[in-house]
Amino acid sequence: MPYLIDGHNLIPKLGLRLDSIDDETELISILQEFCRLTRKQIEVFFDGAPTPHAETRKFGPIIAHFVRLGTTADTAIRNRVKSLGKSAKNWTVVSSDRQVQAEARAAQAEVVSSDSFATLLKQARNSASKPTDERKLSNQEVEDWLKLFGERKDK
Repeated sequence: MPYLIDGHNLIPKLGLRLDSIDDETELISILQEFCRLTRKQIEVFFDGAPTPHAETRKFGPIIAHFVRLGTTADTAIRNRVKSLGKSAKNWTVVSSDRQVQAEARAAQAEVVSSDSFATLLKQARNSASKPTDERKLSNQEVEDWLKLFGERKDK
C-alpha cells in the first residue's frame, strides 16, 4: 500500500530538527531506505516552499511535493486524496493533523499517525541491519585457505 506523508509532521518524530537546512533531504534519505527495504511507494509533502522552489520532484522511489508558501501540505494531501477517488482505499495517509485524518478516512484511505509511522520506519531499519545466516568455515576449509596463502606448511 503506497503512502502519502506530511513530511514536516514526521521530521521531529524521527529526532530530526525542523529548523535544520537539510531536514527535508534527511527525511527523503530515510524514506528512500524504507522504500528499498519494503518496496513501498511514497509521496511526501513539504509546505512553505518559496515560489521558485515550489515543485514536485522525484528522488528515486520518492515523489516529493514542495508546496508553495501560502498554502499547506495538509491542503495538498487532502487534494491528492480527493484526486485518487475510489483508489484512495489503496493508500495510507501519514499525518498528525486530525482534519487530514478525518478526510482520509472518509475517502476510505488507511490513516497512520506520524508517531506510529516513525516507529514503523525505525523497526524497518533495525530489522534490516541484522546479519542473516552467517556461515562458519569448517576446520578443513580454514586449513585449505591457510595452505593457499602460504601461512601454513603441510605437516
